[in-house]
Amino acid sequence: MLPEFRSEPFIDFTRPENDAAMRAALSQAKAEMGKTYPLVIGGELIELKDTFLSVNPSRPADVLGYFANGTAAHADQAIAAASEAFKTWQYVPVEERARYLLRAAAAMRRRKFEFDAYMVLEAGKSWYEAEADTAEAIDFMEYYARQAVRIADQSHMMAPYPPEQLGYYNIPLGVGAIIPPWNFPNAIPVGLVTAAIVTGNTVVFKPAEQTPWIGYKLAELLWSVGLPKGVLNFLTGPGDVVGARMVVHPQTRFIGFTGSKQVGLWIHEHAAKQQPGQKWLKRTILEMGGKDAVLVDETANLEEAAQGIVAGAFGFQGQKCSAGSRAIIAEAVYDKVASRVVEIASQLKVGETDEGNHINMGPVVDPEAYEKIMDYIEIGKQEGELLLGGKPVETASKGYFIPPTIFGNVAWDARVAQEEIFGPVLALVKAKDFEDLLRIANSTEYGLTGALFSNERDRLERARREFHVGNLYLNRKCTGALVGIHPFGGFNMSGTDSKGGGPDYLLQFTQGKSVAEKL
Repeated sequence: MLPEFRSEPFIDFTRPENDAAMRAALSQAKAEMGKTYPLVIGGELIELKDTFLSVNPSRPADVLGYFANGTAAHADQAIAAASEAFKTWQYVPVEERARYLLRAAAAMRRRKFEFDAYMVLEAGKSWYEAEADTAEAIDFMEYYARQAVRIADQSHMMAPYPPEQLGYYNIPLGVGAIIPPWNFPNAIPVGLVTAAIVTGNTVVFKPAEQTPWIGYKLAELLWSVGLPKGVLNFLTGPGDVVGARMVVHPQTRFIGFTGSKQVGLWIHEHAAKQQPGQKWLKRTILEMGGKDAVLVDETANLEEAAQGIVAGAFGFQGQKCSAGSRAIIAEAVYDKVASRVVEIASQLKVGETDEGNHINMGPVVDPEAYEKIMDYIEIGKQEGELLLGGKPVETASKGYFIPPTIFGNVAWDARVAQEEIFGPVLALVKAKDFEDLLRIANSTEYGLTGALFSNERDRLERARREFHVGNLYLNRKCTGALVGIHPFGGFNMSGTDSKGGGPDYLLQFTQGKSVAEKL
């Protein structure tokens, strides 16, 4: 009998012993830099001469590792290995599969500082953001282990029918292509991979090209608890080669993806096409981003609103699909809120995140992200009033540092108020009244997260009904969803609303089978 699920507590880095442990973990991680990592297919290590680099975005000259440039042929090989493993893994009792997750969660809990350190170095996360990522990964494993046991046999939910013995079972789908993003390089891959395997599927896991180091480490941890060969296959390489083949392969049964709208739509389209030899409709589990809004009306606690806006906009440099990159503020309080938001954001410290927990914001992830964000900043200068930031932070390390950047008096339909930037850029939009707040909030093609700060009960209730997002937060920031507490997923172009960390999420990885035996 498992104890009730509880969220993993965060490490307090203000305690001297935790600060010291984190610095030791960073030193150990740095000592591992420069190794070469293979593909792992069917339990076999495949080393390739053709490799690509993973670097530290704070110090791009620092090579963290060399990773195999897999090909479409390797994708075929991995899917074949996963297909073979599925023949037996699908029949492993769910309780046994759940124990693999519980052992892996315990192992990661013992190694939290280590996994935090990898993310500080490879993703440029602050210590707090890295810790939240690792804690979420542990939560996914603990939560899904329990949920898998709960949903496997739902025969007890059937209506009584004495002439027959009835059963209703959620059985696995088959081989899954797992294609996660770089911004939550521990939590999201762990969530997708373990949701698939605990429900009896086998997977081919391709981490993001920016964060393969973390991907390999978490795969290594899952193998270390004894997963049979071929249940989890590790594949690195170009997304348009390896990832694309994983999506269209006829033996792929489902695709779990988190990333951009553009790639998500491509996956959705190509997964819908029947390939030669394919005898099923592929399942897609897609999370594709957002342009999330924080609303503030004239009745709100303005200090709490300003703090929430800054935290939601600039946590992990705004590189979250849940980031509150629009603040829509009632004109009666616009000036007060805008002034306070700028004041708070100006105090954020930008720098190399391995220096300590006093650094609030690190680098953006790579040169492509840097250029895209800076292009949007130039657009913002034409569309609004630059209130803060706007210029890159120059460092001797030549890292990809962009400070918190805020534009005021932005039109609701401006590009910086409608398009996902995925960086530390915040647009402040003025609204006439509450009706206007809601109208502007719902004006984008996305619908992932949103927040409303108000002390008017009727308005809070209206937001519950009319603010069209998958995750709505009232009088708090719009980021920081917790597993089992805030099931996460969005509407419209934000994806398939698959609600990761929710009680029905694992059903995405299963198919229902009804059995009736005449007595």
